[in-house]
Amino acid sequence: MTATNKQVRRYWVMKSEPSAFSIDDLKKQRKTSWDGIRNYQVRNLIRDEISVGDIALFYHSSSDSIGVAGEMEVISQAYADLTQFNKKDSHFDPKSSKDDPTWLCLDVKFIEKYNQIILLKDIKSLPVMKDSRLVSRGNRLSVFEISKEQYEAVKALAEVG
Repeated sequence: MTATNKQVRRYWVMKSEPSAFSIDDLKKQRKTSWDGIRNYQVRNLIRDEISVGDIALFYHSSSDSIGVAGEMEVISQAYADLTQFNKKDSHFDPKSSKDDPTWLCLDVKFIEKYNQIILLKDIKSLPVMKDSRLVSRGNRLSVFEISKEQYEAVKALAEVG
């Protein structure tokens, strides 16, 4: 179901280490396959919950400036992640088969790079974020949902900066 066919567009945070893939990389490529996911809970989210037309905040993790760097839009449903079959790829999974692939990916396209990274410390200061996975201690998921209000609050910080 696409965003035009469903009631509500959903909002997500999708994390990447900028040394592996950054908002600048996405801006240059314009669209990419969001692959390499090797967590069953995240796999299930992209298979069952994320839809074409949903918006994701691009979050830089494990870097000097941890925070939201921009936005992207989901442009495909989930499909088999080909990196699981490539023996030379760091995401190779010898247990996965082409007949029944274990791992999925989806395509995203660049929307916007923020003028500055919205730092996690600033996101934590937003009252609407107090219950978000983004600010929860111990959250290790690389993809998770946020509410429209949480998305709008982060977006407002980007527009101020």
